[in-house]
Amino acid sequence: MKIKACLFDLDGVVVDTARYHYLAWKKIADDLGFSFSEHDNERLKGVSRMESLDILLEIGKIKIDIKTKEELAATKNSLYVSYIQKMTPDEILPGVIRFLDELHNNGILIALGSASKNAMSILDKINITQKFDAVIDGTKVSKAKPDPEVFLKGAIELGIYPHDCLVFEDAQAGIDAARNGGMHCIGIGQSENLKNAEFVIPGFAKMTLDQLKSWYS
Repeated sequence: MKIKACLFDLDGVVVDTARYHYLAWKKIADDLGFSFSEHDNERLKGVSRMESLDILLEIGKIKIDIKTKEELAATKNSLYVSYIQKMTPDEILPGVIRFLDELHNNGILIALGSASKNAMSILDKINITQKFDAVIDGTKVSKAKPDPEVFLKGAIELGIYPHDCLVFEDAQAGIDAARNGGMHCIGIGQSENLKNAEFVIPGFAKMTLDQLKSWYS
């Protein structure tokens, strides 16, 4: 097959905003009186805000009404937004810019596919909005991963068939979304956390287009 487009998740793939999500959720847990570890946080990756809150409350064995849940979700988002306001281009993960430029220089289209409603704000803060031919974020989709909506909309905006698209994801829900959309997928992280990815890499520091071609020739 020939890869015609690459779609990237944002959190934990392009930039490490995952730690800001963790810090915000940890503050919520601390305020509710229970501990929330980085290991616990793995369950929240790629999951919507309200679903993440449900998991958090399950870990803390806490039951609350819907109004209180909505207030907690809003508090979490406010905390997260306050953290990302201080982001700089230095927080782009190693190798990302070089790899994006290599794809662009070889005629491969690039899209961002993130459930985050803060994605555009983050891209602007780290100054790489112009690197993407399309940006699909939480303001453009109604279904959370593992539903493939975010990636399928990216393919539509790029004008590329799903089977010619390659997704880079660091979360199981995102890998499932890519596969559910009929796309190829490379996991970012550790293979034991990323089932059904075709290949798994630790990051983009050593990733090249030649490597992609050797895998998908």
